[in-house]
Amino acid sequence: MKLAMIGFGQAGGKIVDKFLEYDEATQSGIVRSAVAVNTAKADLLGLERIPEENRVLIGQARVKGHGVGADNELGAEIAEEDIDEVQGAIDNIPVHEIDAFMIVAGLGGGTGSGGSPVLAKHLKRIYTEPVYGLGVLPGGDEGGIYTLNAARSFQTFVREVDNLLVFDNDAWRKSGESMEGGYEQINDEIVRRFGVLFGAGEVGSGDEVAESVVDSSEIINTLSGGGVSTVGYAAETVEEQDSGGLLSRFKGDDDGLDDSGMDTANTTNRITSLVRKAALGRLTLPCEIDGAERALLVMSGPSNHLNRKGIERGRKWLEEQTGSMEVRGGDYPVRENNVAASILLSGVHNVPRIKELQQVAIEAQDNIDDIRQQSEENLEELVEDDEDELDPLF
Repeated sequence: MKLAMIGFGQAGGKIVDKFLEYDEATQSGIVRSAVAVNTAKADLLGLERIPEENRVLIGQARVKGHGVGADNELGAEIAEEDIDEVQGAIDNIPVHEIDAFMIVAGLGGGTGSGGSPVLAKHLKRIYTEPVYGLGVLPGGDEGGIYTLNAARSFQTFVREVDNLLVFDNDAWRKSGESMEGGYEQINDEIVRRFGVLFGAGEVGSGDEVAESVVDSSEIINTLSGGGVSTVGYAAETVEEQDSGGLLSRFKGDDDGLDDSGMDTANTTNRITSLVRKAALGRLTLPCEIDGAERALLVMSGPSNHLNRKGIERGRKWLEEQTGSMEVRGGDYPVRENNVAASILLSGVHNVPRIKELQQVAIEAQDNIDDIRQQSEENLEELVEDDEDELDPLF
């Protein structure tokens, strides 16, 4: 699937930069064009792979290149005011060569949180291609203002895009890990999971051909209908034989081998095991998978470690677990040292994390209002003289 990726804000820019690195390493051809938008000049300068001409600094008249300080209402206002500058970079995208737009943003800050829904609304008004969002939720330890920002942005963003894919930092940060190191690891996880998914159907490294091709239309159909999506991923390594070929952990007895010497029954069982691990393990947004409206299974790896029977069995298992009749599946052969299952669950509803986020945000909003009121009272008490003998200047 070929995407025009737009990183909005600091987190969004870094993730799109990482996608370009992944593209370069795997030759998957996912990112047809990349743009970064920010109110902070330093964040744009820190990017490594997004072309300089595609780095758009907005809000200079109001914040002088210093960012919006986690004020997502200001971020939204600036995005509205400077949308023509963003459109100027988007005009350079060869839209006839892409399958969809993808807006990537951290939802807890100010610029991406406020600006990404504004951009989504703008793109949908102009283009016929789908507009997807990839939103990153802040960790619970990042503070009440970031939780409040994320809850408000999530509520708005999901209504403006054709589908919102979500990654929850809370589910991935390791205890005791530094914030910078944690985000670096998280960005790797984001790109690995979504890279396998969106790489399906594109020409990867090597010349292997899929048995059951997953093309961009399968992904678009799975994401159709809107709502929220999450991605599961599981992988097993592949070892080399002395002969120079590949020997997977899937290999078993000498009976039931295919033309490449693989144990087909064991391969099938291992594929279905990976599918279960991907669906029931750590999702990008933890949720109950039953009730998901649509699903897509992509198996990637060396072609002699993939078989149609295993993929079909995994697809049927997903049908049973989700209760959905819209479950698609296929393979994505690549010359790598692992076999991976990537599962897209679209239209998920049973998401405790979102309910928790909304509740914490409501409490934070009430607390912020109380703090502001108390602050005004404290200031009034400080500056007013007891006898009311001083007159203000105006």
